[in-house]
Amino acid sequence: MSAKTLISALMLAAQAISAGPIDIVRLKYGGGGDWYNDPEAEINLLLEFNRRTGAAVRAEKTALSLLDEQLFSHPFLFITGHGEIRFTDQEIQRLRRHLVSGGFLYADDDYGMDASFRRQMKRLFPDQELAELPPDFPLFRCFYDLSSGIPKIHEHEPGSPSARGIFHRGRLVVLYTHNTNISDGWTPAHGDAEETREQAFRMGVNILWYVLTRQ
Repeated sequence: MSAKTLISALMLAAQAISAGPIDIVRLKYGGGGDWYNDPEAEINLLLEFNRRTGAAVRAEKTALSLLDEQLFSHPFLFITGHGEIRFTDQEIQRLRRHLVSGGFLYADDDYGMDASFRRQMKRLFPDQELAELPPDFPLFRCFYDLSSGIPKIHEHEPGSPSARGIFHRGRLVVLYTHNTNISDGWTPAHGDAEETREQAFRMGVNILWYVLTRQ
C-alpha cells in the first residue's frame, strides 16, 4: 500500500469511527411477505461491525413503515423477506424522498421477493434499472477485498449471486443482493458453516463501511 493510499484509508477510518452511531432500520411493507424474517440479523451485523471497525453503532431492533414520522432520522434502511412486497403510492413517494435526501436502502432477497421488489423499484425510479455492480466497484474493496465476487450464502437457486444498484446523481442509493441471501448468514439459526457466516459478515461490514465513508 502506498503512503497516499494508507493516509486515505486512515482518514476514512477516522471518519467512520468518529461519526455518530449507525443503526439499521428494517422496513415494514404490505403485500403478504414476511418483512420480520430473521429479526436478529441486522443486530448481529451491527455488533460485528463495531467489533471489527470500532465505529459506534446503535444495536437496537427498529422496524418502521415508510410513513412513520421517525423514518428520516435513520439513513440506513433494510428490507428482506419471502414473497410479495407492495408499497402504496404515498410510501413510494416517501421512500424516494428519503433516498434522494441522503438515505440508503439495502435489500436482500431471502428467496421469493425478487419479482415484486423489482416492480417497486421501477415505480421508485422509472428511468433506471437495477444495474449489476462490477467487481471493481468500491463497495467490494472498501474494507474487505470481495472483488472476486459476492459470496453465495444459501443455494436457493442455481447460478451466481448478483449485487445490483440504483444511483441518484452518482450516489448509490439502493443496493440489492439476489440469489445469495447475505443476511441469513448473520444469524446462527440456519446452521451455516463458520466460513460461510464469515463471508456474510464481511459483505455486511463492507456495505456499512461504504455507506459511512462514501455516501
